[in-house]
Amino acid sequence: MTETPTDPRWLDEHGNPIDEDHRGLVYDIRTLIDRRRALGIFGGIGLTSLLAACAAPEPQTPASATTPATGDASPSTSATAGASDPLTEVPDETGGPYPGDGSNGVNVLDDSGIVRSDIRSSFGSSTVVAEGVPLTIELTVRDAATGSALVGAGVYLWHCDRNGDYSLYTGGLDDVNYLRGVQATDEMGTVRFTSIYPACYSGRWPHIHFEVYSDVDNAVASGPIVKTSQIALPEEANALVYSTAGYEQSVRNVSQVSLAGDNVFGDDGGIHQIASMSGSVANGYTAALTIGV
Repeated sequence: MTETPTDPRWLDEHGNPIDEDHRGLVYDIRTLIDRRRALGIFGGIGLTSLLAACAAPEPQTPASATTPATGDASPSTSATAGASDPLTEVPDETGGPYPGDGSNGVNVLDDSGIVRSDIRSSFGSSTVVAEGVPLTIELTVRDAATGSALVGAGVYLWHCDRNGDYSLYTGGLDDVNYLRGVQATDEMGTVRFTSIYPACYSGRWPHIHFEVYSDVDNAVASGPIVKTSQIALPEEANALVYSTAGYEQSVRNVSQVSLAGDNVFGDDGGIHQIASMSGSVANGYTAALTIGV
């Protein structure tokens, strides 16, 4: 039997019956069920389920009501859990001729002051500061097999300056040790270095070198290296940075190379090593990359 006009659910605020055409979807389905129940046309579909599907969803508590706003852009707990999936191991790459880790001459890793986040300045007896467009480098290190963050891993990172020169090796920079530093990964497996955007020098795509150690103690003691690889910087950001003063030679050099043709990234086009970029020339850039080791 269908709902009667006197059912309080179908009366307006004055107690008058609401026309059937305006009683809504739930009323229509209830009426349809009552009229056709005897025919069994719904088969195995549960009537309760059908009506529940038409009901309005329960209101959800906004995240802001339970989690105070902090302005922190760190991933939420749910995002962190979702990131714990296997990922491709980052390719092993050469440390190049200017590692400063003792494998090719000078060793900066055992120098007091190498453990730091801001690598723009030299430390020790030198006070030289590297100039260029500001760049924050965020490298997140994960176990390739499980996707779990490697907490407390030691990361040694280095790159060339705005002129394409490497500290400790290039003539005139023998006693300069800027753009090199070591840090331990945080609870997210991430290290953040404050630096400057490196140049493009002849024959290579713009890049940043890094070595991963089991911890900082092994890094500064030149212990076993877990992974040696490089970060590739994307073409769009390169073009914008290299159009600014001080990077003039990079404009010519980058026009003569390509990511696909690079002797390091060329095998796979740097697919597992190219950084995600945010920011601007005026405010500085952030290059972020998650790697599996």
